[in-house]
Amino acid sequence: MSSRFCHCSSLHLLIGLFIFGSISAISAHENEDPTIKTMEAFSGYPIHESNSLVSDFVSSLSVETQTLQNQIDELSTFSDAPAPSVTRILYTEKDVLARRYIKNLMGLAGLSVREDAVGNIFGRWIGDEPELPPVGTGSHIDAIPYSGKYDGVIGVLGAIEAINVLKRSGFKPKRSLEIIMFTSEEPTRFGISCLGSRLLAGIETLANNLKSTVDGQNISFLDAARSAGYANDQDDLSSVFLKKGSYSAFIELHIEQGPILEEEGISIGVVTAIAAPASITVDFEGNGGHAGAALMPIRNDAGLAAAELALAVEKHVLESGSIDTVGTVGILELHPGAINSIPSRSHLEIDTRDIDEKRRNTVIEKTHRSATTIANKRRVKLSEFKIINQDPPALSDKLISEAAEAASKELNLTYKKMISRAYHDSLFMARISPMGMIFIPCYKGYSHKPEEFSSREDVTNGVKVLALTLAKLSLH
Repeated sequence: MSSRFCHCSSLHLLIGLFIFGSISAISAHENEDPTIKTMEAFSGYPIHESNSLVSDFVSSLSVETQTLQNQIDELSTFSDAPAPSVTRILYTEKDVLARRYIKNLMGLAGLSVREDAVGNIFGRWIGDEPELPPVGTGSHIDAIPYSGKYDGVIGVLGAIEAINVLKRSGFKPKRSLEIIMFTSEEPTRFGISCLGSRLLAGIETLANNLKSTVDGQNISFLDAARSAGYANDQDDLSSVFLKKGSYSAFIELHIEQGPILEEEGISIGVVTAIAAPASITVDFEGNGGHAGAALMPIRNDAGLAAAELALAVEKHVLESGSIDTVGTVGILELHPGAINSIPSRSHLEIDTRDIDEKRRNTVIEKTHRSATTIANKRRVKLSEFKIINQDPPALSDKLISEAAEAASKELNLTYKKMISRAYHDSLFMARISPMGMIFIPCYKGYSHKPEEFSSREDVTNGVKVLALTLAKLSLH
């Protein structure tokens, strides 16, 4: 046995001890932690004597910040909107080019790359015990029209850099580490958010519905997927499904998309739960008519019905009494859309979410009752009230959260436990494996707009915490 092998083996043992000793220390209130005693007895190494080696390992975690920023900037050029906006829609030419860019970076990082039938991309760093379920990380790179260049992207490019950081430090994982670039987290093209991760979670109704789903140009999902090189010669998408336990843990790095971390001057957010989202479509039908000739008392105005319902959504959300309850009418369309024509049809798309599923469902029920009442009062027809999705919330796994907390402390970074009011692919990965998330601050909480921005320092901090957390979880 070479001296180099001895050094690496003992270093990894000490790092392993350090990792779980640190996690235990978060909740320990006594000088003698029984977990540490057991570890010391098992290993033959006093943990306090390993501190210098461990400190050397943590200090060796060096992020190539400029290279990462260059990659963020370059990826943003794959866009159907001029800079500084980013528009990158599922299966379009720009999306395909961006995917190719990500796969190339994964290859340069020495990862084993594969794709599934809908274009979820996987890059794996094979560990010392590849038969064990791997640790997963990742996010998405698709972007809604005229948005920014950090949403999702930090969790993909940051994950690739996190693995590069660990490789440069000399670390070798026990469990394999796998990055996932999820297909279509945004609902822009087919109206389905987190499409790739929902399928990975084995949602059969979605797999079946996609066979007949079309976009706004009447292009089917399967035709669009095939144009990008996916779903070839198969309509059955069940090959995408993953079994529960396919990963031992999953952790996603993301910008906060809210102002709390920046306002409080905190470096890292450790997410404890992801709010439960629901999406609703509503259609009203009236009679329409000439804007000048039709008298006000006899009108059946579908547009005013929609406006009244939009205000009702706000009312019902505020009635919950919780700051965690939110509701948004993100789309309101009127037909025929002429200034001198009374709307004969209106269409709304409503988003409501809450960390409390029952409270969220109460908002939905009240909104439905209001829609019925408004239709009767305004003598219009409520032709559709359809719940598109009504997902439960997801709680972060205690071990994963504690690992992220420990990593933040060991890197001397301030952190805060917080919930995610936005939902992410992690919401559905929680159905496959234990889940956690790491947030970094973003300027004024801006997201889904060109002004979206995170500083290089914040991005670097997030990548370091992710890298150290992945190291901890891979040795568990």
